[in-house]
Parts: sequence; C-alpha cells; structure tokens
Amino acid sequence: MKYQRVLLKISGESLSGSEAYGINKEALHFYASEIKTAYNLGLQIGVVIGGGNIFRGVQGATQGHDRIQGDYMGMLATVINSMALESELQSINVKAVVLSGLAIDPLCEKMSSQRAIEYLKNDYVVIMGGGTGNPFFTTDSTGALRALEIKADLLLKGTRVDGVYNKDPEKHNDAVKFNTLTFNEAYDKGLNIMDLTAFTLCKENNLPIVVFNMNQKDNLSKILKGEKIGTLISN
Repeated sequence: MKYQRVLLKISGESLSGSEAYGINKEALHFYASEIKTAYNLGLQIGVVIGGGNIFRGVQGATQGHDRIQGDYMGMLATVINSMALESELQSINVKAVVLSGLAIDPLCEKMSSQRAIEYLKNDYVVIMGGGTGNPFFTTDSTGALRALEIKADLLLKGTRVDGVYNKDPEKHNDAVKFNTLTFNEAYDKGLNIMDLTAFTLCKENNLPIVVFNMNQKDNLSKILKGEKIGTLISN
C-alpha cells in the first residue's frame, strides 16, 4: 500500500447533497461508505469536515455577527457534521470517534495529537471536528494542521471537481487540468487550491496534497491504492 495514514478533508456543503442546507441522508451514507471502502484496505484514516452546510463563520460576519463569535458558531457546526458521520460509520460497522478542537463534554473528547494517533492505531476512523479551536482559521487550515499532528502521509481534499484546473471548469469549457503541480507552481499560477495558511503548512512540512472528486464512487480507495486520480501537489 502506497500510504499508511491519511487525512481526508471534505466540505460541509457536500453533506447537504441536493438540498440547500443541512445534512442529506443519502449524501451522508455515500461518504461513510466511501470511507469504509478505504478503511477496509487497512489504512489509518483521519477526517476533517467543514460546517458550511449549517453555518459559516465568514458568512456570519456579513450578517452582523461578530467575526470571532461567528467562527465559534462555525466550529460548532463542524462538530454536528462530525457527530453525524461518526454515527453513520458506526451504523455500517466502522469504529469511529470524534475528537474536537473545542472541549464539549460529554459529546466528544478534546483533540490531541497523542490521543488521535492512539485511536488510529486501534483501528478507529478519527473525525476531528471543532476546527483548530481558535477563530480566524478555516477548515482547510484545520485539515492541514490535523494531518501534520497525526503524521499523515497524505492530505486528501475531496471536492466536486476532478482536480486542479487553470480556471473554474464549471464556468469555462476550455479549462485545463493539472495532473501534478509543485507547491511553487501553484503559488506562481495563483491557483485557489486551499487557503494560504493551509497551503503553506503543507509546503513547509513536505505534506503532499491530492485534490480529487469525492463524489465519484471509489475514487478515494483508488487513490489510496496508488492510482493517478485528481491532482497531486508536492514539493
């Protein structure tokens, strides 16, 4: 197996499926099933989910909420999504646990690197909610930070497009896909892959990223088997 331990980052919006907001049961089951297929390969899997299907901190700031308060509300939204995924994974016989950047007793334990790695070694899918526990950080940054904390071999960013393009493929028919990129090439081209904090964390710590279409069945497990799917960004 090419990778032993990975971090999967998926957006909160993906859980809403065809609905405008909230958690769509079919979408939740699909993502849990995709994670189970990858889990059955014998890998250690960490997951970070956004909260945009429920509440986004930056959006809250435009609606009159204090930015700091809005970010904490967004972090709580990620905990709700994390708990939903935990429950769905458990229902299909996958051991799963939620660790949170915010201490929320008795719902979930506080995130720590040592605790997360211990669960991973004991065959749990570790879902890391609650953001970093601090305002002003996106869930992209959370994904990069948690990937480094658990010493992941790869950060997987699941999206609804099949990789990184020179421009938005949903708006431009002539968009060109990159199969591989270096971090410096991505910087130079001004490609919007992750926020700069997340991207720089990965670059400085030599953590490769694969951006791929999470909505395509079996893509996750194919990548973990070594198939060239999506876009690989590395040093």
